[in-house]
Amino acid sequence: MSIDEHERLMRTNQENWDARTPVHVASRFYGLDQTLDPARWFAPFEWDDLGDIGGRDVLHLQCHLGTETIAFAQRGARTVGLDFSAASVAAARAVADRAGLDVTYVRANVYDAPEALGQQCFDVVYTGKGALCYLPDLPLWARTVSRLLRPGGRLYVVEFHPLLNALGPKPAPGEGPELLLRHDYLGGRGPVHRDATYTYTDGPAVEGVRDSYEWMHGIDEVVNAVTEAGMTIRRLRECDELPWPRWPQMVRTPSDWWRLPEPRIPLLFSLLATR
Repeated sequence: MSIDEHERLMRTNQENWDARTPVHVASRFYGLDQTLDPARWFAPFEWDDLGDIGGRDVLHLQCHLGTETIAFAQRGARTVGLDFSAASVAAARAVADRAGLDVTYVRANVYDAPEALGQQCFDVVYTGKGALCYLPDLPLWARTVSRLLRPGGRLYVVEFHPLLNALGPKPAPGEGPELLLRHDYLGGRGPVHRDATYTYTDGPAVEGVRDSYEWMHGIDEVVNAVTEAGMTIRRLRECDELPWPRWPQMVRTPSDWWRLPEPRIPLLFSLLATR
């Protein structure tokens, strides 16, 4: 697929995220009308991997509403969030203002981040859950991240496991509770078109662009992109928990997250790398 076609599909995604943002702001899923609790989106191992970020420069790519971004500011980091959706950036700024936190938000495509950020470099670049599937070119993403990191800086990815993406997103009408493979685990076959009339949160239909495109990326693709961009992988984890119950049969865990009672399969993975 050509670069022009990638850009066209990403523009469609941008318009869809602009349209879904008001639904997400009003949703119970994010709970922005309640006491803000960004820590609930983080597994304990994430903070173990990141260590003390107080006084560090942290960049959160594809930050959407900033519900995770502000957790870094709460821990004393100089924090920047970046997203390609103007509606998301506006909402994220409002969330940070209500929380009384100093967070800078920038609207830009990930691939344009170095220029949009004035060539600023960071101690940590973080990419959270549900982000990489919206990027068609992971080698370019990894090279971009490397440009954004200071020497010795860390990339930290905490992402839905490709197996989770292959199982979803939801049962087809008339099917039972069994989890079935519906999509490729591995990438390389082009974008997957999604009907995004309704998003992953509660709430009404999206008013606006209802098409969305995702790219499947296996863990090998992520690892190879990072290493080929000159970064060194320090840790790779697989986790069988999610911060919300994606399927009705999931049970709450001692960490207040959710897992499948059976089978025990990876639902998240994390990757820590250094430049």
